[in-house]
Amino acid sequence: MSETISLAIVLIPSLIIAIVFHEVAHGLMAYRLGDPTAKDLNRLSFNPLRHVDPVGTLLVPGMLALASGPIFGWAKPVPVNKRRLDNPRWGMAAVGAAGPLTNFILAAIGAIALGLLAPHITPGPTAEPGLLVQGLFYFILINIFLGMFNLLPIPPFDGSHIVEALIPRRYVHYYEKLRPFGMLLFIGLVALTWFAPDLGVLENTIGPPVNWALEKYLTLADTIAG
Repeated sequence: MSETISLAIVLIPSLIIAIVFHEVAHGLMAYRLGDPTAKDLNRLSFNPLRHVDPVGTLLVPGMLALASGPIFGWAKPVPVNKRRLDNPRWGMAAVGAAGPLTNFILAAIGAIALGLLAPHITPGPTAEPGLLVQGLFYFILINIFLGMFNLLPIPPFDGSHIVEALIPRRYVHYYEKLRPFGMLLFIGLVALTWFAPDLGVLENTIGPPVNWALEKYLTLADTIAG
């Protein structure tokens, strides 16, 4: 029980920060590009209560953590009105990219903090990592995972908006036909992750880029630690 509580103390704040900053970044980018919808609805706030989804931010990540599965979640999406953007096509791509980019920046901040603090918290090579060091590690990992996961080119993930901007216009309407089925695909991913963990669906898709990025961030932390 104590290990579960310690894990929750580490994971929940990291996940909430990652998700809230991710959503606010979408809203801020949309506002800069001409759409004040999120601002008008007071969704540019960093108050977690305005963004937290009880199921996606707390229940699902908690169940996955207890099942030793990959940790991911979601928040209430920040509303964006595509028609109000200065350039709807590329504007939506920029709005979509803003969330994952923010997560990668947060991961870099976490790596820098880890490099600065870890030598002082765990001075010996055989010392057990403290709760703060574990928290920073999971903060880095969660932000990387959330950023990579949202870059999947499946509607309604952020990657789908980037794909729509990159593909030729004559093919966009074919791709947009996938959007109504996007949530079903997402639910399917969650179901496979939960009920068939041995298949390693997430580990075999975004696992390699997540591990590659994690190695780079930890190298940054090691470099700073000297």
